[in-house]
Amino acid sequence: MHSHRTMTRRSFLGKTAMGAAAAPLILSSTSLHGQEKPAPSERITLGVIGTGNQGFNDMRGFLGDPRVQIVAVCDVNKESAGYWNGNIAGREPGRKLVENHYAESKKSGTYKGCDAYEDFRDLLGRKDIDAVLICTPDHWHAIPTIMAAKAGKDIYCQKPLSLTIAEGRAMSDAVKKYDRVFQTGSQQRSDPKFRYACELVRNGRIGKLHTVRCGLPGGQSDYGKTGDRKKPEPVPEGFNYDFWLGPAPKAEYAPARCHVNFRWIYDYSGGQVTDWGGHHPDCAQWGMGTELTGPTEIRAAKGVFPKDDLWDTATEFYFEAHYANGLKLIISNKERGGVIWEGTEGTVMANRGSIDANPKKILDSEIGPNEIHLYESNNHFRNFIDCVLSRKPTAAPVEVAHRSITICHLGNIAMRLGRESLKWDPDKELILDDAEASKILSREYRAPWKLEV
Repeated sequence: MHSHRTMTRRSFLGKTAMGAAAAPLILSSTSLHGQEKPAPSERITLGVIGTGNQGFNDMRGFLGDPRVQIVAVCDVNKESAGYWNGNIAGREPGRKLVENHYAESKKSGTYKGCDAYEDFRDLLGRKDIDAVLICTPDHWHAIPTIMAAKAGKDIYCQKPLSLTIAEGRAMSDAVKKYDRVFQTGSQQRSDPKFRYACELVRNGRIGKLHTVRCGLPGGQSDYGKTGDRKKPEPVPEGFNYDFWLGPAPKAEYAPARCHVNFRWIYDYSGGQVTDWGGHHPDCAQWGMGTELTGPTEIRAAKGVFPKDDLWDTATEFYFEAHYANGLKLIISNKERGGVIWEGTEGTVMANRGSIDANPKKILDSEIGPNEIHLYESNNHFRNFIDCVLSRKPTAAPVEVAHRSITICHLGNIAMRLGRESLKWDPDKELILDDAEASKILSREYRAPWKLEV
């Protein structure tokens, strides 16, 4: 991008959002190397909603892209400990991270161009923001995503996509309705080893695929170092706890309820089943070629739920997802970590940073020019910005993320209700012949929050 262009970045985005065809302004992330930093008026302006654990990680990823200018952060917590490994985070530390980064390139050594908000709606109301990064707890993914889409913002939202299947459907519908670019934070889609593993499977290198195994972590790790504080305490100053609860049921504040440890409470998350379910089962479906559909039945679901004052998600779990084409996907904390695709002529295994196969010679195979080549992205953050500029689909679009996490939501429903079998219609997205289970496809929102597309 050059400053002499007659069409500004924002007018370009506005025109392409209405469906105008255009070639990408940036052909690939690697083409940035050696180029000068674009002028501020030519950068994608980004607002960050949620400056806790993953928010900090993702902000660092976007700050490394010279095409991005983070102009605002938002969090209901001003600043406190209780995040990953007991660390301090919140909107003021988030603002400091951004401003310190930009100060490094200033002769004065200072920079004060990042605003901080408590209410995400104030951030979304800014016309000068092109895209948002949403790194809130799971129960706060759907509403900000839908409101961001309505406000004309492109969206990078962390995994797992949704708290419920109904939320995921609403999010996908909103992104489509308002023609927004959406990236899910399932970064394994930008891992070359996972992509190659899926291409090997999709191109028949292991023969006919019949079984896929996903190994996810079990337990409930005390990530925030607050696990010994599950009893009610006074709400800390600077923390809008009622806003943090949002659409979730009213509950007394306890340090072990919030920030990083929220994932062990069913009101806000689905435990390890959904926390990691946004990763390995997603890649499993990628290799299976079932990204836009789902199983027809969940079988043999068994979960261990602790007797605890606060944390109530499954610590051990096993369930099988059976598909109309005969494929079986096993998700359990007892399986080897990662994804294993089993076929009639061999197996392929992938985990973060590693790939293996049996027989080993499968890994010597090259994917030919006329074979299936899957979406190539080697940097999840840069891929999102590439697509904001080009208006093309991302590596991890919302509908694919919805279909993947649906499997895990169904597994949780089956385990919590003790169902040996749960029939699912992936086309209509309905649980069949089970009224009690069907009610859990959505959850009641606490007023005044509503799920509206």
